[in-house]
Amino acid sequence: MSLLVVGLSHRSAPVSVLERAALSADAQIKLLQDTVAAEPAAEAAVLATCNRIELYADVDKFHAGVAELSTLLAQHSGVGLEELTPYLYVHYEDRAVHHFFSVACGLDSMVVGEGQILGQIKDALATAQELHTAGRLLNDLFQQALRVGKRAHSETGIDRAGQSLVTFGLEQLSSGAPADAWLKGKRALVIGAGSMSSLAAATLARAGVAELVVANRTFDRAERLAALLAEQYGQRPAEPDDVDVLARAVPMESVPDELTRADVVVSCTGATGLVLTADLVAEAVEGRTGAPAVERAAGSDSVRSGLPPTSVGSEDGCPLDLSAVQGSAVQGSAVQGASGFSVMGEAAVAGMDAATLEQHAAWVDNGTVDRREGRRTPEIDTDAVAALAAAAATLGRVPERRRPEPVAEVPRPLPVLSLLDLAMPRDIDAAVHRLLGVRLVDIESLAEASADAPMAADVDQVRRIVSDEVAAFDAAQRAAHITPTVVALRAMAADVVASEIARLDGRLPGLDDKQRGEITQTVRRVVDKLLHAPTVRVKQLAAEPGGAGYADALRTLFDLDAETVAAVSRADDDSRDHNSAALGGLDFGRENFDSNNFESAENRGRA
Repeated sequence: MSLLVVGLSHRSAPVSVLERAALSADAQIKLLQDTVAAEPAAEAAVLATCNRIELYADVDKFHAGVAELSTLLAQHSGVGLEELTPYLYVHYEDRAVHHFFSVACGLDSMVVGEGQILGQIKDALATAQELHTAGRLLNDLFQQALRVGKRAHSETGIDRAGQSLVTFGLEQLSSGAPADAWLKGKRALVIGAGSMSSLAAATLARAGVAELVVANRTFDRAERLAALLAEQYGQRPAEPDDVDVLARAVPMESVPDELTRADVVVSCTGATGLVLTADLVAEAVEGRTGAPAVERAAGSDSVRSGLPPTSVGSEDGCPLDLSAVQGSAVQGSAVQGASGFSVMGEAAVAGMDAATLEQHAAWVDNGTVDRREGRRTPEIDTDAVAALAAAAATLGRVPERRRPEPVAEVPRPLPVLSLLDLAMPRDIDAAVHRLLGVRLVDIESLAEASADAPMAADVDQVRRIVSDEVAAFDAAQRAAHITPTVVALRAMAADVVASEIARLDGRLPGLDDKQRGEITQTVRRVVDKLLHAPTVRVKQLAAEPGGAGYADALRTLFDLDAETVAAVSRADDDSRDHNSAALGGLDFGRENFDSNNFESAENRGRA
C-alpha cells in the first residue's frame, strides 16, 4: 500500500472553481465512506479548507487510485470530471508526504506561514478517526504532520513570513494600515461560529473593537462563542493594554438590523447560498447614511462628468459628413465620450483618405468664422495640410495624435461598511463591490494580493525541516513495514521452542519443574540470540531507501505464512486505532485560547 493525494487548491485552480467544488460537512463524510469502499483504497482522509480540497488515501494501485479518487472528488463536489481534471494535482509516496508536511507548515498556504492549517488538519484527522477511515498510515502521517508544523513554528520565524488569513484580510480592508489601529473603536459583526469565524472574532476583540456581535444559524453556538469572548476579552482589571469588548450573540434573522450598525463584517459559514446579497448590503448602507447606495461606474472607481466642447470654429460649408467624421474621430481617439471635436484639427481628419483630406484642406484654406467668438479662425499652414495629405496617401489614413482631454475625477467616499468574506463558497455577493461606501475583500482578492507578498528568509529553514522530516517519516514507515514480519518470525520461533519442550517432556517425563524451567529458558535464550542480530539488521536495512524488499526476503527465507504476517499487521492497526481513540488522535495538548488558536470541540468546523 502507498500514500496517494489528489486535490486542488488556490495554486492550481481559480477561485471560481474552488468555490463550486467546495464540500459540505455531509459531502466530506460521504466522500470518505465511498473512498474506503472503493477497491484501490484502504484508508482515506479529506482536508477541506477555504482554499484547498485534498483527498488522502492508502492505495495498492497508482493508476487505478488516481482514476478512482479523481472520479469521487468530481462526483461529490458536483463539478464534472472533465472540467475538474485540468485543475487537479497528484502526489504519490514520498512526494505526497513532502506536500502534506509543507501544507502543515504553512508553506503552501495562501498567506505563507499562517498557523490555522494545523487546526484544520486536526479536524480532518478527528473526522477520519471517528468514521474509522484512517488506519496506521494516515494516523501516523497526520500526527507527524502536526508535529512537523509545530516544530516549524517553534524553531523558525515562519510566523514572520505571513499571518493568519483573517489578519491578512483585515489589513487588506484597512488598505495596508495596521489592522489593530484601524479596528480600534469600531463596531464588528461576525457571521458564523466555526473555527475560522472564532479566530476572526478573537482577532477583532484583541484589536480593541468597541462592540462585537456574533450571528449564527445555531444560536447556541453563537452564545457560547460570545460567552468565551466576553470571558477572555471582556471587563477586567484596568491595565494599559486592556480592551473592554461588549460581545453578544444574535440569531441570523437579526443580521439585516446589525448591518446598519456595523463598521466591519466578517463572514465565514458553511452556507451553500449567499448570506449577504447586494440588495441587503445596499439597504444597510442606506440605513446608515440616509441616502440610497449608488453603484460605481462599471470598470472604474471614478465617474466622468460632462466636459466642455473641444471644438472651435464653424461647421458651415464643411464638405465632410460631420456625423460620420465625429464617429470615426471619437472611435479612433483616446478621448471616449467627448461632446465635440475640432473640424480643423487632426481629430476631424483622422482616418480620411487622401482625396477627402484634400477637399477639407481647400475648405480650411478659404478660412471660416467662429460665430461664437465673432472672429476669423487662424489660417492653417497649407504645407502642413499637404504633408498630412501625403501621409494619408502613403498610410491610407491620418493617425490620431491629439492628447486626450483630462478626465474629471469624482472623489471616492470613504467606505462606511467594510466586508471580509472568508467562506468557500462565498457568503457575500461579489456585486457589492460596485456600491459606493462599501469595501469588499474575499478569497479571490486575497489570492491576488498574496501573490506578491514577500517571503521571509525563515522559509528556507522550514523547507529544510520538511525535507528532514520526510526522510525520517519514510525511514520509520519502511521499518514499520517489516515489523509484522519480524514479529511473525519470533512467534514462529516461540512455537518451535514450545513444540520441542513438549517433545522433551514426552521423552523425559521424570524432569521436575525446576529442571524443565532451566531447559526451557536455555532453549529460548539460544533462539533469541540467533534471531537478534538478523532481525535488528533487517530493520536497519529496511529503513534505508530501497529496503522494502527485505520483508519479502525474510518471509521467503523462513517460509513464514503470509496470512500470519497480515494478522499481526491487523492486530497492530487495531491497537493503534484504540490508542488514538483513547487519546483523541493527538499527542499534544490544546493551545491556550487566543487569537492565533481559538477553537473548541463545540466550535470545530464551520457553522
